[in-house]
Amino acid sequence: MCADTTQTPGQTPDYKDTLNLPETDFPMRAGLPAREPEWLARWARIGVYEKLREQAAGRVPFTLHDGPPYANGHLHIGHALNKILKDMVVRSQQMMGRDARYIPGWDCHGLPIEWKIEEQYRAKGMDKDKVDVVDFRQECRKFAEGWIDIQREEFKRLGITGCWDRPYLTMDFRAERIIAEEFQKFLMTGVLYQGSKPVMWSPVEKTALAEAEVEYHDKESFTVWVKFRVGAISSPQAGSQGDEPIGTMPVDLMGASVVIWTTTPWTMPSNKAVVYGEGISYGLYEVIATPGECWAAVGEKFILADTRAEDVMTRARLEPSMYRRVRDVPTQELAGLQLEHPLKGAEGGNGEWDDLRDFRAADFVSDEEGTGFVHCAPSHGMEEFELYRDLGMLEQVITYNVLEDGSFRPDLPFFGGKFILDRKGKEGNANKAVIDKLAEVGGLLARGKIKHSYPHSWRSKAPVIYRNTPQWFAAIDRAVGDGQDTYGTSIRERALRSIDELVTWTPKTGRNRLYSMIEARPDWVLSRQRAWGVPLTCFVKNGAQPTDSDYLLRNEEVNARILAAFEEEGADAWYKEGAKERFLSGIVNPDDWRKVDDILDVWFDSGSTHAFVLRDREDGSEDGLADLYLEGTDQHRGWFHSSMLQACGTRGRAPYRGVLTHGFTLDEKGNKMSKSLGNTVAPEEVVKQYGADILRLWVAQADYTADLRIGPEILKGVADGYRRLRNTLRFMLGALAPFTEADRVDPAEMPELERWVLHRLAELDHKVKKGYETYDFQGVFQQIFNFCTLDLSAFYFDIRKDALYCDGDTARRRAARTVLDLLFHRLTTWLAPVLVFTMEEVWLSRFPGEDSSIHLTDIPDTPAEWLNEPLAAKWAMVRQARRVVTAALEVQRTDKVIGASLEAAPVVHIRDAEMLTALKSVDFADICITSDLMLTGDPRPDEAFRLPEVDTVGVVFERAEGEKCQRCWKILPDVGQHKHPGTCGRCDAALG
Repeated sequence: MCADTTQTPGQTPDYKDTLNLPETDFPMRAGLPAREPEWLARWARIGVYEKLREQAAGRVPFTLHDGPPYANGHLHIGHALNKILKDMVVRSQQMMGRDARYIPGWDCHGLPIEWKIEEQYRAKGMDKDKVDVVDFRQECRKFAEGWIDIQREEFKRLGITGCWDRPYLTMDFRAERIIAEEFQKFLMTGVLYQGSKPVMWSPVEKTALAEAEVEYHDKESFTVWVKFRVGAISSPQAGSQGDEPIGTMPVDLMGASVVIWTTTPWTMPSNKAVVYGEGISYGLYEVIATPGECWAAVGEKFILADTRAEDVMTRARLEPSMYRRVRDVPTQELAGLQLEHPLKGAEGGNGEWDDLRDFRAADFVSDEEGTGFVHCAPSHGMEEFELYRDLGMLEQVITYNVLEDGSFRPDLPFFGGKFILDRKGKEGNANKAVIDKLAEVGGLLARGKIKHSYPHSWRSKAPVIYRNTPQWFAAIDRAVGDGQDTYGTSIRERALRSIDELVTWTPKTGRNRLYSMIEARPDWVLSRQRAWGVPLTCFVKNGAQPTDSDYLLRNEEVNARILAAFEEEGADAWYKEGAKERFLSGIVNPDDWRKVDDILDVWFDSGSTHAFVLRDREDGSEDGLADLYLEGTDQHRGWFHSSMLQACGTRGRAPYRGVLTHGFTLDEKGNKMSKSLGNTVAPEEVVKQYGADILRLWVAQADYTADLRIGPEILKGVADGYRRLRNTLRFMLGALAPFTEADRVDPAEMPELERWVLHRLAELDHKVKKGYETYDFQGVFQQIFNFCTLDLSAFYFDIRKDALYCDGDTARRRAARTVLDLLFHRLTTWLAPVLVFTMEEVWLSRFPGEDSSIHLTDIPDTPAEWLNEPLAAKWAMVRQARRVVTAALEVQRTDKVIGASLEAAPVVHIRDAEMLTALKSVDFADICITSDLMLTGDPRPDEAFRLPEVDTVGVVFERAEGEKCQRCWKILPDVGQHKHPGTCGRCDAALG
């Protein structure tokens, strides 16, 4: 302010050093990739997460329970999206006054890790089945430990805060003990049973799969149209159409064929029945000519659904002139037929298929595709299984033709040893063998191929099959004998009521998805035929049947022994030599019991995490429940689902109060990411190029409730927006250096412009906090970004630069700096959950210190009295009029009439009296950044500039009169008339 302004005669002094120019070391270029690791190291050094726990003592807790990622590879962009969203939830809740804890975890058991170890063994020429199971499990444990360490560092690099030194692991001894304990509750309360039914089976992995372990991809399948000859005509089955015989059956059906269509020819050897639909119109069709080469013969008769007949005949190479419809075949007539398997009497068949096939109505048959008939192999189809289960006929229709590796049993005629899939999950030789045999015996009418959506294992990516096999199930409709019946007596009832009564869904559509899945789902398949996992810690009685009441050993003393061993040694204790005797001796006779060695579905592991994280950890949750589970939409059939079932079976209700789901990540064109397509975006590469804050900002800007696109152009746009935001913060830092409490002005003493900014702050504070409470990060960031760019940079800062740079120690300048300080504390804390590194840099630029951190700071309270709606309405008119003036001056600048707005002194015609009064009450020239300005209510001349959307304002350009002040650059009449040469009165006073 008091710089020497002496000059030689005739020379204008240089007043630059007398200005209050911004002072800051905060760089415009962020350099995030290089600098972010420094802040990570600093947070670790000062123990930010631990300090937050100390500071938050006594606060209302908020617990986000981490859905465990799988410990078997580097992070992909979906991992980054998920963990960044979680981090923004935790940080925002903490900064709004909660005790927001975050315990990261990992899913460690299961097939992917087991496979990797098997691959290593095969590379060494070792047979996994000949390796001691405990040694094998130890190898799996080491593999998981290695990837946990790698993924932990990759997550931390994204700025994720949490209890990284003590994560939860499903393979920790205590976790394995509690998983076993949770399973024992299913055992003791009567929901566990062993049954034999078709389950999704991976022949490649040799294990049962749950729905959550399956994904659907297009697959090309063989498809065949097969003839089942009518072998007998009798009265209808009792109960199918009534118990009364219907008289003599038409003999023209004898020898005709019912035609079925299937996309799984390999199931034909297991066929036990054919079913039809009650409401379908059927007809008898006769072949009267053939084109030569085809599998139909003149005189053959086929029974088909009328809506499907033309398509079937076309597939058989028969033109409409080559067949005729003989007559209707009512379903009453179908009810009296029995059919022959096409392989009946085949030489070498050893009578395998000689029994007549059952033929009846079923409600799952339609005529939308196929032939209007469905072939039934109840061992390989759930609908068929349930049909014959309900009829009490399972013993007659269940087969065991397919082994665990997807091959036919060796003694099956014609097909023994044939594989449905080969060892790599590709098409095996079973389908071709079946089709060839059907053609050979005259059982084939047509064949082809179809591309359709088909279930695949999400681990091996190989197709799965339905296979009847003994498995362990949790009955979800059986009463749970635990007395926790507030929300129902069965797992299903408790789950459905929890969904509607206890859980908040974000977005709300998540409720419908999980509800419909649980409403329609079958019993939970708990068992897997693998080695790496927590075993089903139960024993079955030798010689007893699964339906016997004493089939399962239910003994609390035995259970306690098992749990104690698991606490000390982990689940390996179950597989050590002498384990059965160790757990049973002295309680029951070990010779009477068999130890079950199947492992639990890994979804039971992760579904149990609420018990050993939320319930049992001292930093878990006071009531054992999570405030939020947050995962991708696929977890409606995965973790959300299994956690709901598991908790409803063990504690009678959902383990969470809220569920948030996000979409999947796609490339810029909206395509699914694939390494083969080369369109993947690795988090590591984004961090190397831009920094983690840009990745976090991408998450905050996107609508996570839908699928999110990411790619080079999108990231470039995010980085551009980041730079604009960084520039706003840099301006504030420069203008606030230095700022002390002595500079602070009470809001009541501030000019209207500053009080308008405070009003906007109060408005925005409410929206930001509401947004964070509802996890609307996109809404929060858009509100803040628009405020910074439109309200601050383009309006308030633009206007107040002059006062900040050129005023002396005026009330106006002190008020502006006070507002900047209030803005600083709110913007940095509002943005800290998103831009964790940048806001730390901004904060430390003002408040350095070893223990200083924005992340140890809460969002400040904003006084409600700052809200001033009348003032806001007035300044809305001011801004509206300003838009017209600045647009008018931009025309003059573009036409090279002026170089800067300070060269102008426009005449502004205002037709609206209220607006004119409002503008006259403020320094409108200052607001429009002109040297002078005249307001008038006179009618605007025709040449006046106007904007169509602001019809009440017209602007006539006039040049400012006077000389240019060499300090503030305003053109004013009084320049040169003061003590300091070349200055205006305001600048002369500032110079003293």
